[in-house]
Amino acid sequence: MVHAKAGLVVLAWLVSAATAQAADLVVMSSGGFAGPLGALAPAAEKATGHHLTLVYGPSMGDTPNTIPTRLARGEKSDIVVMVGAALDNLVKAGRAAGRVDIAHSWIGAAVKAGAPVPAIGTVEEFKQTLLAAKSVAYSDSASGTYIGTTLYKKLGIEAQMAPKSTMIPADPVGNFIASGQYELGFQQVSELKPVAGLTLLGKIPRELQLDTIYAGAVPTGSTEQAAAAQVVAFFASAQAAPIEASFGLEPLARSE
Repeated sequence: MVHAKAGLVVLAWLVSAATAQAADLVVMSSGGFAGPLGALAPAAEKATGHHLTLVYGPSMGDTPNTIPTRLARGEKSDIVVMVGAALDNLVKAGRAAGRVDIAHSWIGAAVKAGAPVPAIGTVEEFKQTLLAAKSVAYSDSASGTYIGTTLYKKLGIEAQMAPKSTMIPADPVGNFIASGQYELGFQQVSELKPVAGLTLLGKIPRELQLDTIYAGAVPTGSTEQAAAAQVVAFFASAQAAPIEASFGLEPLARSE
């Protein structure tokens, strides 16, 4: 699939700016883009003239508040920002259109603030940290699914890790690590960074990473298609890139 390049995105944004009237828009975002979105929203409103109401839910999973479930039951949404692979499913189902890629996102690891800081810089260090952990938590979205079904197998430690690993549905994994409920937690860096009471260990080794792309699109049920497309384009613009990078994302549109 060929996705919009940054220059085309900005052009589309400028063209739509000439036609889109000020609108009240509902933005549904998955947790991995929640922190950046909260910081971006005022700038997006100033740049586009539209008012944004922010709603959050997982990109996938079986809980009632996932973005696909919300759309399926008819909740109002003018923009979705979510894991690209999950967004593709919505596009194929005819529920969204005009996918625009925004940023790469990487899996990070965290422990409770004040706890011993284990090494995860190399594959072997990371493997030994996993084996030494008494309990591990990960999300029910893209990163957690990857860890539970693929990463442990890659390292050859699935049997040792399965009994002490827990998938956390819908809620931020960082909250459970900060409270001490689990010793070691994994989620997108952009989801771990805003949580107080954590020590962020950094990204897991690149050899083991899952490259998750966050992308935006306009649900086909939106009555504000032009205005929504304008805001999606802003999220993918160079103007938005520094804010996204500050949350650990790697924007596809490089800032000047």
